[in-house]
Amino acid sequence: MAGYLVESTRKVTTHRLKEMKAEGKKIAMLTSYDYTTAKIVDAAGVDCILIGDSASNVMAGNATTLPITLDQMIYHASSVARAVQRAFVVCDMPFGTYQVDAKEGVRNAIRIMKETRCDALKLEGGEEILETVQRILDAGIPVFGHLGLTPQSINKFGTYAVRAKEEAEAAKLLRDVKLLAEAGCCGIVLEKIPAALTEQAVASVDIPIIGIGAGPADGQVLVIDDMLGKNKDFSPKFLRRYADLFTIMTDAIGQYVTDVKRGDFPNLQERY
Repeated sequence: MAGYLVESTRKVTTHRLKEMKAEGKKIAMLTSYDYTTAKIVDAAGVDCILIGDSASNVMAGNATTLPITLDQMIYHASSVARAVQRAFVVCDMPFGTYQVDAKEGVRNAIRIMKETRCDALKLEGGEEILETVQRILDAGIPVFGHLGLTPQSINKFGTYAVRAKEEAEAAKLLRDVKLLAEAGCCGIVLEKIPAALTEQAVASVDIPIIGIGAGPADGQVLVIDDMLGKNKDFSPKFLRRYADLFTIMTDAIGQYVTDVKRGDFPNLQERY
């Protein structure tokens, strides 16, 4: 494996994630939605790969994460899991698949795990969904929590602004972090909250806290299309672009179009 700061090629598991937190080793997480990308991400040394319901935005062009279906998430997740050898693979449970009741949540969770071969599932919410989280854990399925800005609740929030700035919401978030950890979750994503609150959350539990727009934590997660610069329309404060694939791809495709129209492609060496 050609990697960057990768200590070991051994498979990342729930046990290893907890070890990494205890050892003070940061956890790198990125999203992936297809086989080819996931293979590259895994080989580059990412510890966790998230099949996010952000596929609704990135892959399907929807304005929110809400429209993506269980079947669509299973398709993306099974494609990703097939490519991965080392990373811990986490799949989002899409909106509507676990909010109705715990029985339906467990049923859908089991289906995702059986059909995708992912390592864990991620659910948004705290105390409100604790019974479902516990039932899924009781079924032997690892669970990642997700608190702070929870995109599946965007219609309730009405804005993508920073969450938990007020004392009451901050206190609830810290309670939810502890509840999820005590229930047995293997990690929690905190999205778009004050960095000082993330620091408190990290110190309060022994499972890894992964941040996105939440300041320093035990690890970080970004949407891969954003950090690779495939999308120029999305520029939140927390996003660091590591490449400008929008320009690279546009130039390459434009050159291909030019070569075809000029008759330069295929040349003599590119024929049978």
